[in-house]
Amino acid sequence: MITLMRTKAEIRADPDRQSSSSPSTMLTGRESLIRLIGKRRRFLPNRQSLLSAPIESTLSLSGDENGGMLERTAGVSGETTSSKVDWVPCPVCGSTIRGEDYMINSHLDACLARGTKRKLTQRTLLQLNFCSRSMDKLDSGESKHLENSGVLKAPDNNLVRSTTPKFSYLGAFEENDNKQFKLDIHLDSVMRNYIDSSAENLINDDTTSYDTSSNSPSLLPKDEMPKHDITVAMDNLSGVTLETFIVGRKFSDEEELNIGASISLLRDPDNVKDPNAIKVLSTASGCSKVLGFLPRELAQYLSPLIEKYCMNFEGCVTSVPKHSLDVVPIQIVNQIMIPCGEKEFDDLEAFRFLWKRVLQTVESAKTCPPSIAKYQRNFCFLIQEVLASNPHLFTDDEKIFLGSFTSLSDDCQRIFVRLYTRKGPWFRMCNISYPEVLDSKQAVRGLSGYICSSQSMIEPHDNGDMKEVLNLLTVSELREISSAVMKLQHCHHGTRKQDLIASLLSSYEDGLCPLLQRAILNKTGTCVRISCKAESLVWRALRLFFLNGEQDLSAFLLVDLGIVKYPTYNCIISDQIFPGLNDLLAYEEAIEVAQIMDEALDDKNSGLVLRCISISNSRLFISCSKSTQSSASESAATFLSCLSASWVYSKVVLLGISFLERERRYDDAVHLLKRLLDGFTCDGRRGYWTLRLSVDLEHLGRLNESLSVAEDGLLDPWVRAGSRMALQRRVLRLGKPPRRWKTPCYSEAIKRKIIEVHVQGRPLNCETGMKSRFYGEDGEQCGVEQLALQYYAGEGGGWQGVHTESGIWLTIFGLLMWDIIFADVPNVFHTRFQTAPLDLETQNFYVMRKSLIESHLEKINSDMAEEILITSWESHVGVACRGVNWDRHSLSELRAAVTCIGGPCLASICRHLAQDYRSWSSGMPDLLLWRFHEDYKGEAKLVEVKGPRDRLSEQQRAWLLLLMDYGFNVEVCKVGPASK
Repeated sequence: MITLMRTKAEIRADPDRQSSSSPSTMLTGRESLIRLIGKRRRFLPNRQSLLSAPIESTLSLSGDENGGMLERTAGVSGETTSSKVDWVPCPVCGSTIRGEDYMINSHLDACLARGTKRKLTQRTLLQLNFCSRSMDKLDSGESKHLENSGVLKAPDNNLVRSTTPKFSYLGAFEENDNKQFKLDIHLDSVMRNYIDSSAENLINDDTTSYDTSSNSPSLLPKDEMPKHDITVAMDNLSGVTLETFIVGRKFSDEEELNIGASISLLRDPDNVKDPNAIKVLSTASGCSKVLGFLPRELAQYLSPLIEKYCMNFEGCVTSVPKHSLDVVPIQIVNQIMIPCGEKEFDDLEAFRFLWKRVLQTVESAKTCPPSIAKYQRNFCFLIQEVLASNPHLFTDDEKIFLGSFTSLSDDCQRIFVRLYTRKGPWFRMCNISYPEVLDSKQAVRGLSGYICSSQSMIEPHDNGDMKEVLNLLTVSELREISSAVMKLQHCHHGTRKQDLIASLLSSYEDGLCPLLQRAILNKTGTCVRISCKAESLVWRALRLFFLNGEQDLSAFLLVDLGIVKYPTYNCIISDQIFPGLNDLLAYEEAIEVAQIMDEALDDKNSGLVLRCISISNSRLFISCSKSTQSSASESAATFLSCLSASWVYSKVVLLGISFLERERRYDDAVHLLKRLLDGFTCDGRRGYWTLRLSVDLEHLGRLNESLSVAEDGLLDPWVRAGSRMALQRRVLRLGKPPRRWKTPCYSEAIKRKIIEVHVQGRPLNCETGMKSRFYGEDGEQCGVEQLALQYYAGEGGGWQGVHTESGIWLTIFGLLMWDIIFADVPNVFHTRFQTAPLDLETQNFYVMRKSLIESHLEKINSDMAEEILITSWESHVGVACRGVNWDRHSLSELRAAVTCIGGPCLASICRHLAQDYRSWSSGMPDLLLWRFHEDYKGEAKLVEVKGPRDRLSEQQRAWLLLLMDYGFNVEVCKVGPASK
């Protein structure tokens, strides 16, 4: 264990990083830790025991029954996921498969889809239904079998799930072909969709279902469409009746409705949210008022029928809801008959496909009407998906607890989700009211176990909960309590709310007024909060579903509103991220320590910060010893390690190192840095750690050791980019005679001169620490980058360009390498809300796709980059992808840049990013300039712009030298005030 003592040595200024003793300075690693913790902070019921227990007893992660806290928290004894697995022969194909139920049944589904022993439509008890890959990636024979079965075989017989969801509550997801089922669609594409999706497949083919426990409720999504045996009679569709609903009542022109009111349908192709939208109009009294819309799930299939086959529907309202904004049940009747003989075969087949989808959607809505709020559906789907995918990470009691949520009433589910997503933790019952909930009090009473009340939760002298409850009161209510119970003289009319709360809490803690708690609770009335068990398990479910802390239930909302559209890819999962429950509990506890560390920094509680550093330092290598690291080429451990306890603790320790350096406690920082370097032998962060170790040793006056560390770091293959450049420059600075007589071989390379251009302007401000501002050539205020652009556009050579730094390069990389990024690679896609594979920022990305990448780069090198760029843009525009910014750069700008840069240079940059995206995705030059010559040929230039007091960072210098090696034209433009 380290002793955190302040050094008495004389401290010199840090030549490699400016430090500040100001508490407001953002410590290195703080922002990353905040992202890791996530938007939703964990509820920490065992916070005091976690921090107050002796570190030796707190750190045990051993598997014995009397071992560490994690086993006691888990509530299980001796549980392991490495038990012996039986292998059984498949009765259809004869191959040997794992003996778990879900593996057997999913394998049988695939075999039956290819064979003829039983009907193709037969379903096994447990099933894995997956969407199919796009037809252009498969030959026609293979695609026919695979598409019909809904199951794809990946390398090593892993199961593949397409992530193009077709759940009704994920309806905003669409295929990459944005023209599909829109009004400008050609019938050939309708036919292709018909062939791609066998009539035997369900609308929600990608549902994954497991029976986690015989006692647990069904884990099937509530709106899973049953496999209806629908016979499509095509002879005469006139008079066919469909039962559906009016949704979107908030957009209605008519608030009051009557049973039997006549309605008609009208296409709304100009709807910005959904071009397939269908309005429901009132035909009463000859006026056509909008009553709402048909459900999107139905409209996507009914719209082409109305548009291309001239179907016409009229109907009536069959029931009136209690709330004016609720969905309205209706019946619609087709008024026009479609004579099949008048249509060509292709048209008929397309029509059959669309009409069958209409009937299936209508039947599905009978078991799951759209009255269920979207946020409610999304939450239920998340819980079901997590339980189905990770049954080994929950005890039987936890499975029943979470699974039973789906059997609660709609109002109970809505109240719970509403409260969970609100800022709490406590809520006054009198303020809990939502238009979609009929009886809020009754719903809360039905949430026993999921919600706790203030009467049962707040114990005497529980300062934390009481403070939260006091925050629910208004200033006037707080004054009344102070006047009536406490009779505090200083609580006058002008007292602030926080002052009143502090006074009441002080008396509450000291026990000066035994009636204070009763007075507070009488004033607030009944208060409720999410129970500790529910809070903890839902937090776990969210983390397992999204695999990060930055996404939450709002991700569903963004998709539902069409604001975010996620890419299509296949989830090929052969390895679990968390092999066992203890691994997950260790990760959760590490997140708790990180959260306490972040809160301690906010509160400027140095003692608690040091405590978190000590805990993390002690636990770090115990966690590492339980999961031996290996190179990314040997296993997926490295790119999945970011979801391990050791990774989280390393983040806390790194933030602690930054804190200690700010406090000038370099001895302790050196000790921790050495521990990190010893524990993580294959990690892209080793370059930064090595650099800080060398710098801190120099602070301590240990120059020879500092030099040796820098030299050894240059032999480390994991030290790259700017960190490597900084270490090389340190070696040249520290390694002068008599310490070193021989000049390193790289000295000439890093001392190369970079062309500099000086631009003079009229400064607007000259204050130190503020970004330099100038008057541009047009007299308007601008930054140094805009002034440089104006210079290069004029007397600098007639260049066009953009100020983008790394943005345009990452966008070009994402578009050119789209098919590579979302290629079928095992274990890199686990959720439907990913914008990049999990291994993008590791060397595993290049290693696992080397042949694909190199063949693709040959095309780019052969001047096919512009064609690839255009195709990728048109196919995926608007789809979220890491690094791609659709709004900042137009297609014309990207085409011009790609054309002028040239294939060989583009291929070099893409290869470099593919090999080490993490190290090289920042620090690129500020400006990308281009200009055309004759015959559509051009040239490009990259410019790093610096203001009067700026200097190149090591990462920027590393980029400029690398670009020079690749043959780019690069410059440094220094902007300063005009000489007098």
